[in-house]
Order: sequence, then structure tokens, then C-alpha cells
Amino acid sequence: MSSQWVYAPVAPFASAPAAQAVPFALAPVLDDLRLQFEQFAADADAFVNTLDDQQFHWRPRSDAWSIGECLEHLNVTARVVLPRIDDAIADAIGRGVRGDRPFVPSWLDRLALRTTEPPSRWPMWSPAALRPAPWVPRERVMPQLREYQEQFIDRLRQANGIDLGRARVTSIASRWVRFSLGTGFALIAAHERRHLWQALSVSSTPGFPGAPAVGS
Repeated sequence: MSSQWVYAPVAPFASAPAAQAVPFALAPVLDDLRLQFEQFAADADAFVNTLDDQQFHWRPRSDAWSIGECLEHLNVTARVVLPRIDDAIADAIGRGVRGDRPFVPSWLDRLALRTTEPPSRWPMWSPAALRPAPWVPRERVMPQLREYQEQFIDRLRQANGIDLGRARVTSIASRWVRFSLGTGFALIAAHERRHLWQALSVSSTPGFPGAPAVGS
């Protein structure tokens, strides 16, 4: 089947209607991030549901990722980043890094977010540890992708009450780079949107299975 689904990325920290009730009130920035993770899960499902298996695994070039690989990369990344988020939360709680002041990203944080958000303006290289395995069945990719969104939302709840500007999380790109915990969560959401945008771009590449032939 051919895809008719159109993806419109949302801006970080943009307000949106609540998808479901949370058991207790989150700080506004954390609740907004919750909405972003929920929206991503819904958008990814809506897009992939328009595809058959051939389309899911089709590569534009031998050295380019398929739609499935774009999404499996997010699962691989989640398995690496979640322990770092856990460490950051545990460290902040242990040091008593609490506070309810509004989170304001630094200029460096904003730059990192701007370079991560789609549409992609700068190519990014993924280290070998974060590269997806080829041909992972969609029956594995998509349930894991949804589960990781729930895990990210659970970490938002655990971070409620922590000073998101003072708590620090180590980057998955380098152990020498650390971001504020608030920016760390926002970068995860932006990174997911970036690769969903990349996956959608695959479906508009000439030669994509099921796409109308040029000139037809």
C-alpha cells in the first residue's frame, strides 16, 4: 500500500491537549514532554500502519537506513540512554537537587536542540553501538518503540520535583559531555522526531515500493 500519511513535527515544549490523565501533577515542562512522547508514539504507529513489510524494510541505497532501521535505531538508543537518565535522577535525589523553579535551557542546550530537531539541517553520525540491526521484524520494532515511550514517561514522573537545570545527564555521544536533565529529556524527544522525519523521507524517495511511477 502507498503511504498517504503526513508528519508534522511539533516544537519542543509546545502546548498540546492531554492525551490521557496522569496520576499526579507533573511540573509543566515535564507534562509537556510527556505529551511529546505520547504524540511520537501515536505518530509512529499511524505512519507504520500505512506500510507493508516490503515498504518497512526497503532501503533507498545500500548505505542508507530503511524505515524499520530508522525506528529500530531509536530502540537501540533508548536502551543506552535510559540507564544514564536513571543515574542522573538517582544522583540528583542523592544530592538533594530539588526545586520547582521553571526550567530554562541554556544557549548551548538550545543550540543542541536546534541541531537535533527535524527537518535535518546537519548530518549526524551514529556510533556503531547505536546502529540498528538490519531486518528486525516490525512485530518487534513497534511494540518496543511504544514500550520505551512509556519508560521515558515513567522517568519524567521520577524526575518530578528535581531541579531540571542543576541535575546533569551524560550524553550518549561522549562521556565528557553533560547536559541538564531537562535538556536531556528534550533531546530524546527531538531525536525521536528527527528519525521519524527521516523514516517519512524514505517513503517519498523515488523507487519506494508502491509509489506511483514518475510520469504516470
